[in-house]
Amino acid sequence: MKFLNYYFLLLSFTSLLDFVVSRTPETRFYKILEVDPDASQEDIKKAYRRLARKLHPDKNRDNPEATAEFAELHKAYEVLNDPEKRKRYNSCGEACVKDDKAGGGGGDPLSSFFGFHFGDEDGGQRETPRGGTITMDVYVTLEELYNGNFIEITRNKLIMKPTSGTRKCNCRQEMTTRQLGPGRFQMIQQTVCDECPNVMRQEEERTLELEVEQGMADGHKIKFNGEGESHIDGDPGDLIMQLKTLPHPVFERRGDDLYTNVTISLQDALTGFSLEIEHLDGKKVKVSRDKVTWPGARIRKKNEGMPVYNSNKHGTLYITFDVEFPKADLSEEDKEGIKRILKQQPVNNVYNGLRGF
Repeated sequence: MKFLNYYFLLLSFTSLLDFVVSRTPETRFYKILEVDPDASQEDIKKAYRRLARKLHPDKNRDNPEATAEFAELHKAYEVLNDPEKRKRYNSCGEACVKDDKAGGGGGDPLSSFFGFHFGDEDGGQRETPRGGTITMDVYVTLEELYNGNFIEITRNKLIMKPTSGTRKCNCRQEMTTRQLGPGRFQMIQQTVCDECPNVMRQEEERTLELEVEQGMADGHKIKFNGEGESHIDGDPGDLIMQLKTLPHPVFERRGDDLYTNVTISLQDALTGFSLEIEHLDGKKVKVSRDKVTWPGARIRKKNEGMPVYNSNKHGTLYITFDVEFPKADLSEEDKEGIKRILKQQPVNNVYNGLRGF
């Protein structure tokens, strides 16, 4: 009897252990992307972008496992980037998403999603004809270029869809004889090809995700392979998105440096001041002086400019000061008081803007 009790107790414990193990969340895909299971969708995209650049086979030709590692990375991203797939994966692991097919349709998944590719710019000689390249401007704010951002762009793309019938083409023609009357014949050339499938152009809504990286310059071009004009007998062309910077009310960008103007009172210009400037990421940049500040004076703040693209460095922030003079008239007593304080001698030099004389 005791043996049976022990047996059932052991069986219950084993079942409980199996249940706990089966309910333990699977985290392999999260480890591949080097993110926590509670990572946001934006964190997952950033991690994929970073690792894709690092692990892409074209950059790791000496590593025989590079293709397999990159495929695993893309597989993990395909699941975790889709909220529904991610929910199923968190519930019961890879078994619940193993039948899902990746939506890349072959080729380099980075090219269609993020808009860049590795390898030869021209890709070598192509025998297959291609559609035209489309270039479009994407307007971004200075804040987006400073902090980085993901932008979703929805567009209607003309794609080729199979349709019924046979497409007339010039790939194969032959001569045939037609009788016009008694003793009269005509030789004519006719299209007899029935091998080329008939196709039609159809609009399809596509969503592309454009990553604006920190420090990208105005005019920076990002290419999406295969997202351009379609070709009835070949591959689609490319889509090039060119960044255009919108004017900013506070800062002006010049290369990796930022410029701004600050107006201070005459009192602050003479006695010193302390103020804060709100930067493009919301942080406060403190500026203070205990010396006289003349109109047009400029100070610089190192490492407070724009991020340098593909670098951990920053440019310089230049701050130019304008001095606001009081508009009210001064009394004679006030004028004499200012003269006593400044102790300046009258300046009789004439300046007419000419130099070199």
